[in-house]
Amino acid sequence: MEVFCSLSWTHSISPRLHIPHSFSVVETNRFRVICSAAQSQKANQMTVSVTGATGFIGTRLVQRLHADNHNVCVLTRSKSKAETIFPVKNFPGIVIAEEAGWKDCIEGSNAVVNLAGMPISTRWSPEIKKEIKESRIRVTSKVVDLINSSPQGVRPTVLVSATAVGYYGSGTSETQVFNENSPSGNDYLAEVCREWEGTALKVDKDVRLALIRIGVVLGKDGGALAKMIPLFMMFAGGPLGSGQQWFSWIHLDDIVNLIYEALSNPSYKGVINGTAPNPVRLSEMCNQLGNVLGRPSWLLVPDFALKAVLGEGASVVLEGQKVVPAKAKELGFPFKYPYVKDALKSILS
Repeated sequence: MEVFCSLSWTHSISPRLHIPHSFSVVETNRFRVICSAAQSQKANQMTVSVTGATGFIGTRLVQRLHADNHNVCVLTRSKSKAETIFPVKNFPGIVIAEEAGWKDCIEGSNAVVNLAGMPISTRWSPEIKKEIKESRIRVTSKVVDLINSSPQGVRPTVLVSATAVGYYGSGTSETQVFNENSPSGNDYLAEVCREWEGTALKVDKDVRLALIRIGVVLGKDGGALAKMIPLFMMFAGGPLGSGQQWFSWIHLDDIVNLIYEALSNPSYKGVINGTAPNPVRLSEMCNQLGNVLGRPSWLLVPDFALKAVLGEGASVVLEGQKVVPAKAKELGFPFKYPYVKDALKSILS
């Protein structure tokens, strides 16, 4: 497309390719539109480095960025795993870099998205708890150091860094509503989130930082839903635990769109809760899940059943909090799935 913009229209470019001496106004305007569109697309094109790109959210984000013709650099510890998820025939142009190559990628990027961290919906042994925390701090620290040490002309201008609603503490209150200004809790996940965010906050002040406190992400083939459905089916589709605890969720498409918007919209900065505008009690979540799956929802799934699967990690589901996306709503972010019923239908139907 750039060729059209830079050609000077002479009698011919080559003996085989003849160009007419004059164009009509319509033809001239059409070329102007083509040139303008090409230049506009190039101006809006981003180069984005992504950690955690092979995870549940990261995979979908990379797919979206690539589909929209942005340049993507996957920052990974396992090149072979990344190449399996993003095969070159389906993702031409994507750069996959192991840690030694992160510096070059980050220095060539407009923005960095930091999603890395060991999944928390797993059994927590002391070793796992240590790795849950250290995996997040280690990668975030490395990313921040690489951004800060980048020369001024090639330094990324945006860092979108994940954190979690665990910041507010588990099972703190059945009546309290948490927004971005609410204080942090005092349990293990709150501590992890505070340190995680604190590490990201060390990024240079010239870099716009958006910290996305992500809720329970609902989507196909992964996340909490993949773990909940088998238990739900086993116990005739009842609520987990008491059912009165809050469930602050978000559809996978919406969290990807929120991160995507934060990359290009300068208003997206500071802490932003990545949750749907209508959190539900777990009993309602399970009731809606039962309706979509065509299962009754009456028998309580006992705490011990979930703890047998997730151990201490069950607290993420059993001791939720009511978190609202006050900042995203204030920014006018358009949630595609504001209600859990519609989210579940889109995922499971």
